[in-house]
Amino acid sequence: MRDKVVLITGANGEIGHGLITKIGQENRAKIVALDLKSLDESLIPYCDRFIQGDILDNMLLGRLMAEYEITSIFHLASLLSTKSEYTPETAHKVNVEGTINLLRLGVELTQWQGDSVKFIYPSSIAVYGLPDLETKIREGKIKEYQWCTPITMYGCNKIYCEHLGRYYSRYYRQLAKDRTMHSIDFRCIRFPGLISADTVPTGGTSDYGPEMLHNAAQNKPYDCFVRPDTQISFMAMPDAIKALLLLEDAPRESLTQLSYNVTSFSPSAEEIRRFTLEAFPKAEINYQIHSNRQNIVDSWPLDVDDSPARKDWGWEPDYDISRSFNEYLIPAIRDRYS
Repeated sequence: MRDKVVLITGANGEIGHGLITKIGQENRAKIVALDLKSLDESLIPYCDRFIQGDILDNMLLGRLMAEYEITSIFHLASLLSTKSEYTPETAHKVNVEGTINLLRLGVELTQWQGDSVKFIYPSSIAVYGLPDLETKIREGKIKEYQWCTPITMYGCNKIYCEHLGRYYSRYYRQLAKDRTMHSIDFRCIRFPGLISADTVPTGGTSDYGPEMLHNAAQNKPYDCFVRPDTQISFMAMPDAIKALLLLEDAPRESLTQLSYNVTSFSPSAEEIRRFTLEAFPKAEINYQIHSNRQNIVDSWPLDVDDSPARKDWGWEPDYDISRSFNEYLIPAIRDRYS
């Protein structure tokens, strides 16, 4: 008898930390965690098993299928936006080929187990690509089907993997004589910039927000790489975890689409700077614009329309900008470096 578990790839990442902790503390499910690096010690008590390995290793994934009854796959492993621009071919290999490996695993598990495996996939506002600032301001809140013309490899990877999720859910091997109609249950969230108090930012293109806070708390000067008026949507990490678990719990029949926007607040870089300076008055935060990174952020929406998520599965953020900074981010980051 195989144990029922949820599989979490990219377990050591920002989302992985929050998700594993939440599932473990609430005893929602047994967790098998997978990451290239050793698991953070704080997460070990919550995991039934940790495997240090690669999502490109099909033999490893095959062993997982033999050993566990996997009910949900949270596929968090990816090469993020900034690093992907330096090594786009590696990004494609990790972000696309790795996702195909996990999708195929989900299909095979579904066929073997007889129940659809839920495949929860975090996508990104990087899938959008607005052509200029005038259009960005004019369009305002973007719906899921608008402006899906990304200008980064990461964004291209994410939107393609969303299409792959639709294919594996609805059309996999559609001409095969032995095709089964029972396939995976793919569910995708397009996240805005995520800000975590528990992990250090890793150089993502939207990380200018958390980088301000972490540097200020350490009394380190920080040069923000985007303009003061730069504006995209953000979300506190607890809300990101809440969204993932709400989507996992939603009845399949209530879902009207496969990919959903979620968001919480849309501050300018200068607003984030002001919140940071209120908490750390001696912080030195200046602007040194990196033109290429600025172009990328300018191609992302001012805000997104998350009304389908609110209607279909009850999405609503707990943290607005004030609560995110004053109750979550600033106290925790201050304690981290005290």
